[in-house]
Amino acid sequence: MTPRGRQLAGEIGRYLAVGLGATIVSFFLFNGLVHGLNTADVAPLNGHPIPGYVIANLVGTAISYRGTRSWAFRHRSTTHLDGGRTAFVAISVATMIIPMACLWFSRNVMGLDDPFSDNISANVIGLALGNAGTVRADATVRVRRTRRSRGTRQRLTPGAR
Repeated sequence: MTPRGRQLAGEIGRYLAVGLGATIVSFFLFNGLVHGLNTADVAPLNGHPIPGYVIANLVGTAISYRGTRSWAFRHRSTTHLDGGRTAFVAISVATMIIPMACLWFSRNVMGLDDPFSDNISANVIGLALGNAGTVRADATVRVRRTRRSRGTRQRLTPGAR
């Protein structure tokens, strides 16, 4: 493997580890806030899953941002004046709407309010759809891509192919 390939593989591994850690924290925090995690059904936000999901995922988003900036991509500089914070938060909040919509649909349309249904709707289906949205948004908004054309590098505008 080339040095660039090893660097990229390391970045991908660290990025996935940070994402997994943030997801685990969000998962346990959501379930603790909404379902009580086996604490005799004592949950601070029992009956309020959307605010519980928002709180849990804001904590996860903060962990994800710090982990990606200080560990996964620590050697990379950003082109944004604020270090990419605004783009990161905007993308995270925008894509958080997807799992929230899945959770709302499961609760309010389908009438499912048990922990299993909440986790399947928000943390499996919603998370998968949200991640797809995040990848697409990152590719078009935050990440600058370059392409070689006749020996020169051309910067592509966001969303260009």
